[in-house]
Amino acid sequence: MIPNYNYRPGTYYLSTFIITYALWFAGAYVSFQDGGEGFYMLLMLPGLMAPFLISIVMIIRSKNMDLRRDFVNRLINIRLIQPKILPVFILLMPLSVLASIFISLLFGGSVSQFQLADGFSFSTGFVPVLLLLLLAAGFEELGWRGYAFDSLQSRHTYFKASLIFSILWSLWHFPLIFVNNSYQYEIFHESFWYGLNFFVSIVPMGMIISWICIKNRKSIIAAIAFHFIINMSQEILDISQTTKMIETGVLIIVAAAIIAYDREMFFSREHLADLS
Repeated sequence: MIPNYNYRPGTYYLSTFIITYALWFAGAYVSFQDGGEGFYMLLMLPGLMAPFLISIVMIIRSKNMDLRRDFVNRLINIRLIQPKILPVFILLMPLSVLASIFISLLFGGSVSQFQLADGFSFSTGFVPVLLLLLLAAGFEELGWRGYAFDSLQSRHTYFKASLIFSILWSLWHFPLIFVNNSYQYEIFHESFWYGLNFFVSIVPMGMIISWICIKNRKSIIAAIAFHFIINMSQEILDISQTTKMIETGVLIIVAAAIIAYDREMFFSREHLADLS
């Protein structure tokens, strides 16, 4: 933790939720208006950037040079990424998706799910979907790993901080189910259970991203890259929503295995020793 600095998680998360929800609910309204299909992203993008922008504001206003240097170092220092973690880093999500498809075959799933998808599963107005997936990974992790997660782990074990963060991250996406043509809107209107599964799946994903980030010495670059791999892993193959529900179960097992394997780190309180 940064010495002589008192993190303010309550201020951070309250500000992030208020600003994001205000912008995204406004964007949801515009997305259903005549002629609004191309302009609602002008509200959605600032909401997406909110975690990052609020992190920057809180880091700058802290006037703590150690906090500022730590953020810059974790953002630009590629040497923080550990080579021994790279195989897990690169393969964990693609293998989880493939395992989910194989399991789905036992319940009547189609082998066509191994085929590349014809296109993306949602539309995004004037912003290309691929660019949005990259922006989402970038702006979210710049905020989540720039300040948000550190603010929680300054007060809790890595396990508790990861769990709290993952639940909050899931709830942060809530307004998207009201945005016309968004992925969340599409799956909720296909089935309530598919929509609910999206929010449940974020919790183990958040736990896994937190672990990846910590094991790479809190590298923000690593978190962004892994988040983007997650996004692309959900889109590159023609997998069904039923298989995505199976994937949630697979990810819960993976997250549990990681916690069991690295139990000492997850439940250590050594990083809390400097708290007054």
